[in-house]
Amino acid sequence: MDLLRSIFKGDKVIWIIFLFLCLISITEVFSAASTLTYKSGDHWAPITQHSIILMVGVVVVVLMHNIPYKWFQVFPVFLLPISAVLLVLVMLMERVNGASRWMSIMGLQFQPSEVAKMAVIIVTAFILSKGQDEDGANPKAFKRIMMITGVICCLIAPENLSTAALLFGVVFLMMFIGRVSMKKLLLLIGGLASIAILGVAFLVLTKNSDLPFLHRFDTWRSRIEKFTDDKEVPAAKFDIDKDAQVAHARIAVATSNIIGKGPGNSVQRDFLSQAFSDFIFAIIIEELGLVGGAVVVFLYICLLIRVGRIAKKCNRTFPAFLIVGIALLLVSQAIFNMMVAVGLAPVTGQPLPLISKGGTSTLVNCAYIGMILSVSRYTAKLEAQKEHDAQIPMQIDVPEGENNGDAQTAVDPTAKALNSDTEFE
Repeated sequence: MDLLRSIFKGDKVIWIIFLFLCLISITEVFSAASTLTYKSGDHWAPITQHSIILMVGVVVVVLMHNIPYKWFQVFPVFLLPISAVLLVLVMLMERVNGASRWMSIMGLQFQPSEVAKMAVIIVTAFILSKGQDEDGANPKAFKRIMMITGVICCLIAPENLSTAALLFGVVFLMMFIGRVSMKKLLLLIGGLASIAILGVAFLVLTKNSDLPFLHRFDTWRSRIEKFTDDKEVPAAKFDIDKDAQVAHARIAVATSNIIGKGPGNSVQRDFLSQAFSDFIFAIIIEELGLVGGAVVVFLYICLLIRVGRIAKKCNRTFPAFLIVGIALLLVSQAIFNMMVAVGLAPVTGQPLPLISKGGTSTLVNCAYIGMILSVSRYTAKLEAQKEHDAQIPMQIDVPEGENNGDAQTAVDPTAKALNSDTEFE
């Protein structure tokens, strides 16, 4: 028991949430990976690979939460330039499903955008922490954050627009929490809204997709048109082959009930090409019902609330900004994935953090949990120090007429030691 406590240190609630998400992941990925099982011919291969990645992820959590949070400030020094170079190189890679998001080094596939997101979150927390003064964040902090975030998002956007938009949104929320001037944030919102309106209009009205870095032009346009089209199509005339992902995801949700069909009893997993990744929440609802879907939502909300409580205990700004940014990134990505699965947002390629089958994303998300736990260890030490200081009497009343020297030694233990012949140990 003592060995486990020495290994799994940090906030217990965060550990419980993490382990519950891992258990849900193993169960649902095993069920949803039927297409991978068919292609590989091995019933156990998909879940074995995913379980190994999760076990490695647990090791990553343990390693990261043993690193003092101060060392995380060094990460962007090498993560930012490396991720920028890799994002440029990945554009030259072979495209899969119309996008080039993965690259392989020594047989290992990973997404440079995941590393870039981590670098941006850490550097934003660092700049905000260093730029704090009495009136809020220094104006230079806003410029530096926008320069770094703008470059990284522009490199991510051509291959994964939703990821770039999500990252930018999280950075914006971090700046709001970090007391960046409201005037600057409102001007930024206005500028982004104008760009978004012009971009959507350009996508809808323009039919030419042969522009540089816009090879996903047709995909973006079709997804926007399908999502905004409010024309009702009778079920008999619905082209289920053309919109297979959306159709089968909605069928999975519609055919569920309060408790679902039970783990492993999904039908739509055999028709959804990304049932184990982008649309795993639809499979969760189909198998575990509305109760299972509500539990998953509850876990992410608990993660955000718990991180907020840990951040309040910090007496330094960097760890507070860091874990709040991480929690916002994980929870906003989870919400967006769930909205896509139930038809409340256009189809994107956002996996469900710590649940969807993945490689780089799973390991990076585990690193995020490790960072949160590292900061929770720091706040636990602060709480312990406060309790210890509260037990030390700040002043001792001395009756009148007694020796002032005795009073001095009673109040100040150092004086007593100096008046004695014994030496300090």
